[in-house]
Amino acid sequence: MSKAARNQPQPARSARTFDFGSYLRTETVGGMVLLAATALALLLANSPAAGIYHAVRDFEIGPQFLHLGLSVGDWAKDGLLAIFFFVAGLELKRELVVGELSNVKSALLPVIAAIGGMIVPAALAFAIGHGAPGAHAAWAIPVATDIAFALGVLSLTGSWMPTAARVFLLSLAVVDDLGAIVVIAVLFTDGLSVLALLAAVVLCVVYWYLQRKRVTTPWLYVPLAVATWIAVHTSGIHATIAGVALGLLTRVRRDPHEPASPAMRLEHRLQPWSAGLIVPVFAFFAAGVPVDGEALAAIREDRVAIAVIVGLVVGKLIGIFGSSFLAVKLGIGAKPESVQWRDMAALAMLGGVGFTVSLLIADLSLAGAAAERAKAAVLIASAIASLLAAAVLLRRGRKLKNGDGTDDA
Repeated sequence: MSKAARNQPQPARSARTFDFGSYLRTETVGGMVLLAATALALLLANSPAAGIYHAVRDFEIGPQFLHLGLSVGDWAKDGLLAIFFFVAGLELKRELVVGELSNVKSALLPVIAAIGGMIVPAALAFAIGHGAPGAHAAWAIPVATDIAFALGVLSLTGSWMPTAARVFLLSLAVVDDLGAIVVIAVLFTDGLSVLALLAAVVLCVVYWYLQRKRVTTPWLYVPLAVATWIAVHTSGIHATIAGVALGLLTRVRRDPHEPASPAMRLEHRLQPWSAGLIVPVFAFFAAGVPVDGEALAAIREDRVAIAVIVGLVVGKLIGIFGSSFLAVKLGIGAKPESVQWRDMAALAMLGGVGFTVSLLIADLSLAGAAAERAKAAVLIASAIASLLAAAVLLRRGRKLKNGDGTDDA
């Protein structure tokens, strides 16, 4: 929790009552639930129960009106995940206005890092996969960093890291996920509905106006949020952008008569649902890809899959760390004083955890077995990046406990 968040009044709770919401607000627990859901999905997808797992994931529910007849997996990806992005948008807005990123140079650094973390992986993936079937679009797969997984690994192995490190990683991941969504809108949107997009913009303006007028009733906000999501989804743009947009439009400064700002109240109520249900459910339905010996052998022969792995593991590290280093040395961005360069390297490694949007782009850019291999490559690369970052963070944590906290850069 940031300094700004700690200064906000928190809802009272009895000291004798176990608060499951507070338990889930600890990022370590959220990360464990997320990893458990991923492991279960991989286990089921590579077991005799794979047929049942895929049948449930692909079962379609919802009306066909406004393209809302989606599979269970798509509802988790497009619907539930929008709430997670809303919570991420709330936290990012709070940090930009009253938190760690309220300084311009501090705010610029994760933006520059995200841009570098998109360009370098995309360039590497394009160079390695050039000429292979599907490579003309698959270069976009490694551009995104998964917010939930990256923060989960950070919370599990780097709980000693200062708040500024988490804010940097969150901001970077949000920015490059937004960039990836722009890539999706440009490359993979068939028949963009301008009318629906305009409707989404109007609804966002209404939401902003209600915030400005200090309206608080959920009887207005819930239907408005649902309508915004439907408009964005119908427009052809990935629906999770609706969550980010509304989160960034939410008021974060509290009035004198308020115990907490709207952003703090919403974050407090929604974060346990996001960490304990929404993200794990998405991971459960997204991570179920075959990773047996035959699948791994096929990946070794697939240049696109190799390009995805190199782009995420190597490209993200070079792009994020390199652009951050240059930005600080040139005076464009400011590195948090509490975060050292070796810590920045670990955060750059975590940038290679490309799960949510990377899997989405794999689905959009490829088809059939090629898409399955690319998705398996995303999981392999994410696992490698997670393990490398975890090793650095754990080693760094042990050194700090022993009193060696100096920076060598």
